[in-house]
Parts: sequence; C-alpha cells; structure tokens
Amino acid sequence: MAQTEPRPHAWRIDAREYARQERRRGRRHAYERLTGGRTALVVVDMVRFFVDGNPFGLAAVPNVRALARGTRAAGGTVAWVLPAVPEQATSWALDFCGPEIAERYRRAGGSGPTRDRLWPELAPAAEDLVVEKTTASAFFPGRCPLPAFLEQRGVDTILACGLVTNVCVESTVRDAATLGYRTILAADACATRDDATHNASLTTIYRSFGDVRATQEILALLTAG
Repeated sequence: MAQTEPRPHAWRIDAREYARQERRRGRRHAYERLTGGRTALVVVDMVRFFVDGNPFGLAAVPNVRALARGTRAAGGTVAWVLPAVPEQATSWALDFCGPEIAERYRRAGGSGPTRDRLWPELAPAAEDLVVEKTTASAFFPGRCPLPAFLEQRGVDTILACGLVTNVCVESTVRDAATLGYRTILAADACATRDDATHNASLTTIYRSFGDVRATQEILALLTAG
C-alpha cells in the first residue's frame, strides 16, 4: 500500500472578511499578545483514527508539535483531548449514523492508556493534561473535565488545533468562545478532508467566534508570564 504523503491545506480567509473585522475593531486580529501562564493549547482528537491516511492531518502534525513546545516554553498549559471510548454506541449515534458507522466512531479513541492513544509522533510531556471528551466539543458542560482544570490554572486564552476542523475543532472553539475564553484557531495545525470544507470552517470561526492565525504568528505572540 502506498504511503500517504503529508499535504498542507491551502488555507485562506477572504479579503472581505479581514476588511470586515478591520472596520469593526480597527485591526485584523483580535489578540496581539498572549501571556503564557494564562494560555492553554487545546489539541483535539489527534488519534490514529483521524490522522492515519489523511494527508492534511499528517501535514498538521509538525505544527501541533511546534505549538506544544512553544506553549510549554512560555509557561502555558498543553491539553490533549481524545474521544472517549464508551462501552456501547449511544442510541443517537445508532439512529444518526447507522450501526456500522456508529461502532466505528465508538472505537475512534483507540485502546490502552490515554497517553498512548495519540498519533505516535505526538508525545505529551509529563506536565501536560490528557483528557477524554464524550461529545464533539471539549468545552460542552459535563462532557469533558478540561474546563475545570483550566479554571484551576487561571487560563483565559485558548489556542485550538487538531482534527477535524469542521466538527470537533470548530465545536470546541464555539463553546470556548461561549464560555468567554479568548480563542485563537491555528489554521495550519488543524485539518479536515478538503480545502473547501476547511476554509469554510475557518471563515465561520473568524467571523463569529475567535481569531484565526498561522502557527508561527501565534508563537510570535506568546510571552512568558
């Protein structure tokens, strides 16, 4: 079987969207400085089920690693969020997806210790958080312990990345914004099945829920403290 080669998304936000935000707030991007100690990188669903065989997902891996290193170096929190693996598929999943696909998604989180379920090139540090979620969003009330952990650490800023852009990543960003977090999506550290779907999600987020920037731009904003 031929090996899947990484392929970065050709991501973009239309110039009129940038102009719209510039008219609103006088600048293109909402946040111009990130304080490390109050920032958390939230990495969504970087597990074999979603990454393996996805050229866009594979291309996102180096940027996820770079964001994790940079966030730690600035004194921030790195949180790896994985799909929980329930004993059986929910009735909703069975009705919506059908039994075969519902069972595939039930097992999407993998098996074994949570830290071993991540894509092999992503190794969490000892101080990182590794948590499971039971819904698309890592911030939906009662479905993931992450918000409580971040509240204990005084986090007010979320850097979001992972897979897939238009489902679990976008859901996580939407709910983080609803809870009042300053939220930034790393456009080149998340991925889905094609550029059009990816860019539609970036546009929705940039318009209504959070900033959207490239990995290196985000890292340049991070300061220790």
